[in-house]
Amino acid sequence: MPEGDTVYRATAQLHAALAGQVLTSADLRVPAHATADLTGRRVLEVVPRGKHLLTRIEGGLTLHTHLRMDGRWALYRLGERWSGGPAFQIRAVLGTDHHTAVGYRLPVVELLRTADEQRAVGHLGPDLLGPDWDAAEARRRLTGQPDRPLGEALLDQRNLAGLGNVYANELCFLAGVTPWTPVGSLPTLDRLLARARQLLDANRLHPGHVTTGDTRPGRQNWVYGRARRPCARCGTPLRTGTHAEDRPATWCPHCQRGPTP
Repeated sequence: MPEGDTVYRATAQLHAALAGQVLTSADLRVPAHATADLTGRRVLEVVPRGKHLLTRIEGGLTLHTHLRMDGRWALYRLGERWSGGPAFQIRAVLGTDHHTAVGYRLPVVELLRTADEQRAVGHLGPDLLGPDWDAAEARRRLTGQPDRPLGEALLDQRNLAGLGNVYANELCFLAGVTPWTPVGSLPTLDRLLARARQLLDANRLHPGHVTTGDTRPGRQNWVYGRARRPCARCGTPLRTGTHAEDRPATWCPHCQRGPTP
């Protein structure tokens, strides 16, 4: 599933192309909204909320989409050939006089009143890349279940919004604990939250999820994607496991001294 910085970048691209433009074509290829007519309405803005995309449209409407594992928004100039996948995978099309935004394999396509956006995203915790980021509230939510494994707690979007497997694994490594360490036993939670925001902010405008500071292929992350390879810091072979929801976790038995699963 895309990380919050990936969604932020996609949203920024859509906003730059669509905001302020009148829709000359609009096609929502999902049963619930197949007859909705958005043509002639102006796109006001496209904003992220965690891993959710909110396209606000004139007339008090919001198109809520989520990429999950396979979804993708692609932008094309007027007349440019669409190349993001076969036509049957297209779930949404928003066109203006200059660009066409095509949503491929989107598992969530929901047209709702802007006033009702909280119904779609109100359950989310503080957004790491949001203008209203609240570290104290994120800490309160995380510590509400002190016995919960840190890796799982970081992935729970109700605690804080925007983290996926890459950053959850990397943050545990940088904190010097395994993903199975109970949240309540981590004395540096405030430092971890500050680092999480710093990492997402640093990567929000370019791909790669770089956590090591090294952008060379194979050197961008400390542990994620390096299963059974040497630790990038100490050279110890990395170990792997899974979170309770079967999400992968990787850690170094030398650099991370917390309990193993």
